[in-house]
Amino acid sequence: MSLSQEIKKRRTFAIIAHPDAGKTTLTEKLLLFGGAIQTAGAVKSNKIDTATKSDWMEIEKQRGISVATSVMGFEYQGVKINLLDTPGHQDFAEDTYRTLTAVDSVIMVIDCVKGVEIQTEKLMEVCRMRNTPVICFINKLDREGRDPYDLLDEVEEKLNINVRPLSWPIGMGKGFKGVYNLYEKKLNLFTPSQRKLSDDRIVIEDLADKKLDELIGTSNANQLRDDVELIEGVYPEFDVNEYLDGKVAPVFFGSAVNNFGVNEMLDTFIRIAPTPKSRFTEEREVKPEEPKFSGFVFKIHANMDPNHRNRIAFLRICSGKFERNKPYNHVRGPKPLRFSNVTQFMAQDREIIDEAFPGDIVGLYDTGNLKIGDTLTEGENMTFKGIPSFSPEIFKEVINKDAMKTKQLEKGLRQLMEEGVAQYFSYEIGNRKVVGTVGQLQFEVIQFRLKNEYNASVEFAPMNLYKACWISSTDKKQLDEFVRSKSRHIARDKDDKLVFMAESRAWLQMVQDNYPEIEFHFTSEF
Repeated sequence: MSLSQEIKKRRTFAIIAHPDAGKTTLTEKLLLFGGAIQTAGAVKSNKIDTATKSDWMEIEKQRGISVATSVMGFEYQGVKINLLDTPGHQDFAEDTYRTLTAVDSVIMVIDCVKGVEIQTEKLMEVCRMRNTPVICFINKLDREGRDPYDLLDEVEEKLNINVRPLSWPIGMGKGFKGVYNLYEKKLNLFTPSQRKLSDDRIVIEDLADKKLDELIGTSNANQLRDDVELIEGVYPEFDVNEYLDGKVAPVFFGSAVNNFGVNEMLDTFIRIAPTPKSRFTEEREVKPEEPKFSGFVFKIHANMDPNHRNRIAFLRICSGKFERNKPYNHVRGPKPLRFSNVTQFMAQDREIIDEAFPGDIVGLYDTGNLKIGDTLTEGENMTFKGIPSFSPEIFKEVINKDAMKTKQLEKGLRQLMEEGVAQYFSYEIGNRKVVGTVGQLQFEVIQFRLKNEYNASVEFAPMNLYKACWISSTDKKQLDEFVRSKSRHIARDKDDKLVFMAESRAWLQMVQDNYPEIEFHFTSEF
């Protein structure tokens, strides 16, 4: 296949949602349709012995939530799908924000009972920054939820995007009869079957057909006719280009846990979703069909296999063809790197591959050369934009409980911070080590992983800090003077950048007023 054919058959997307909206369950069902797994597991279930494929870390199984983005690839109807399941929990938002830099489109899951929740709004803001195309899947129709029209209005209002339903529910909860596909004019009747596939969609070209009354009852049939007439009257015709520009979100209804409505969405998705798009570097725009390879690292995961202390860097391929064992220019590093062990993922199952194309996500076994945000190219020096670190919300000092394990602790902290689990600051004076996170739960994850993976025991002591500000100045003399006068509040991050640790909002404002020539940044990407 030529490079342009390979690019055309790829779709790379992330599934995002507020916790408990059914994101991981939907991921499972997509894998089921893709033939990647035979039976889908439930996230929390004692009856089913199959755990979910995408939540595989020990702590995820215990908590029943996703704490790390997992990457899965599968083929469906001749299309190569790269799917990233992100954590919904706000404490892991940073991992999700970075993942959104590596995808071309997004499927957003909304719970029909709770509607649009706060984390969904935050994630949508990140999609807005890049005009990422969004498909909306309204889930859990097998429960009594809110009126579909109210849900559509709420999505438009809270997420600031126009919507266009492409399927419509018939009833809800106990009276849920099925979904009518407006895009293909097909009726899909609901049969609660949890784990296997069934394909019995009925084609009804004309809603006036009496067959409809026999299938779903006269009152449901009349209601559906009224709804469809109203939708076709109120919403403009669906325009694929508006969706690709991120201006309109097609909406599908279904019940992921019952395998219902997912297939329609997937079939439509592979027809309308964008193929790999151009990316921007500091220097220029990079188009996917350029012959020379380029890509960037957006995530690092240490110890994916506890038996082999390995470290995997996730690379999004942006242009050209990536080949195993070929030396590539590591833009930030001193020498070219070559990778003999290149994998593609099915959650934690992997297979070694020889080549990959734009849109693909590959795992590179790495001994510590790569960092989040690194660019690899076939010679050219350029850096892909858009993988920032934000100032954390909560800061705690690391207290080592076993002095004999200091080395293990330092190694563990360094590796976990390179993964981007949290941010690390080391004070210039007094050698205090501080970890900053977006949410409380990350401290538990760090503590758990330090103990389990590095055999290091730590406690975290709360600190009274408001913000970590990266500092810079065009006047080196002034910067040195500032660092000297505020030495007790100066730390360095994991990349050795200078950071001013501000204790309160008012004090930060006062310092900014007193030192006008110093610039204070709230993200590390300046």
